[in-house]
Amino acid sequence: MKETAIFAGGCFWCMVKPFDEQPGIDSVVSGYTGGHTTDPTYEEVLTQTTGHTEAVEITFDPTIISYKQLVEIYWNQTDPTDAMGQFQDRGDNYRPVIFVKNAEQRAAAEASKEQLKLSGRYSKPIVTTIETATVFYPAEAAHQDFYRHHPVRYEQEQQERKDYVTAKEEK
Repeated sequence: MKETAIFAGGCFWCMVKPFDEQPGIDSVVSGYTGGHTTDPTYEEVLTQTTGHTEAVEITFDPTIISYKQLVEIYWNQTDPTDAMGQFQDRGDNYRPVIFVKNAEQRAAAEASKEQLKLSGRYSKPIVTTIETATVFYPAEAAHQDFYRHHPVRYEQEQQERKDYVTAKEEK
């Protein structure tokens, strides 16, 4: 039986490919979740007035890839020490969140977060939140599979992330 996972970690354009390339992943859908309006648009979410974050909803086969493995992939795509955005994407709509659907997902996410804290990998506190999943609204078609449809722009986004990290480390 298929399961779903929802992760927010900055621009959803950059969150799709790392999951999409894994065995056992059926789909990765860009969208919005965690807000207080119904069926928001990209433009509405950008205003930071809907309460939504850009996120991806991953449908996966747990007999091939586990939720725990998905959480580990997630940590490698985000800066878990930055509560108000990710890399060059700033604002509440880009905050890092693991949205959990049940007690098992919550336990796995919390255990993984605790392991990350204890690892010493980051000198700052881990601020990624773990929240109960609410309604997930798929984004408009233009935002789906962005890395495939707009490879040059996707690479620009990835380079901007790398440049941001480099500049942050140099400070």
